[in-house]
Amino acid sequence: MEASVAARAVEAARVTAVAQGLRVDDAAVLADSNRIVLRLLPADVVARVSPAAERSEARFELEVGRRLAGLGAPAEAPDPRVSPRVHERDGFVVTLWTHYEQRARPDVTATGYVQALLRLHDGLRRIDVAAPHATDRVVLARACLTDEERTPELCRDDRGLLIDVLDGVGAAVFRDGSGDRLLHGEPHLGNVLSTPAGVRFVDLGTCCRGPVEFDVAHSLGPDPGRRMLRWIDEIREHCPGLDPELVEQSRILVLAIVTTWRWCRGDQLPDGRRRAAEGLHGIRTALGA
Repeated sequence: MEASVAARAVEAARVTAVAQGLRVDDAAVLADSNRIVLRLLPADVVARVSPAAERSEARFELEVGRRLAGLGAPAEAPDPRVSPRVHERDGFVVTLWTHYEQRARPDVTATGYVQALLRLHDGLRRIDVAAPHATDRVVLARACLTDEERTPELCRDDRGLLIDVLDGVGAAVFRDGSGDRLLHGEPHLGNVLSTPAGVRFVDLGTCCRGPVEFDVAHSLGPDPGRRMLRWIDEIREHCPGLDPELVEQSRILVLAIVTTWRWCRGDQLPDGRRRAAEGLHGIRTALGA
């Protein structure tokens, strides 16, 4: 967020938490992009603050978190000291979440990640929420690519490559919806906490429906090295029904979607253009282009 907007968002979070009976003397920024995530102290609560236009997304995320918490799934939970609801203040929506201490040397192992992902999927199978399908992301990404005003810095060849992947690989990944289930949607390491009690997944607003291979693909980066390849081997060992070809197709599709976001005008992810270039390289490498 821009500095002036972020300052208002922090104040909205502070006032919201105080109104819920929590003490707030300071706010530490944990993440800052299209929304800001804060750790409010000394209450030790995590506040997620988004523009008011994203209230439905905030409600969805909170509902998923509330239901998974009730099942003991390895996902972040709403703060139990306050009512689990979306608060609106000064043009923002605010939700309050439990803060989890992380290990001094966070190191998520393949075994820890896989076991936590399986437990998360088990919890997601047991809740019934209306969730978007992963194909919605393909549609949104393609719309950004066909509108050059939204992706002005993208050259013609790279734009064509991304569109071809979204169309061709996307059709292959979602060709058979019979095995679709509720997924985390983006269970990459950026959405993983390494806590003393084990791995927990955050950012539950990304939950969507699709094949389980789409979730598994997020454990691999643009250019998977030996470490990540061991991860996928371990996932296959615990999930023998996985389609390895579908996992690889999903990885390429995820790269195309994420790379598209990095080229969009107004993308606020730090170092976004470098990541965009890495994504294009990863796609070409995977396709042998």
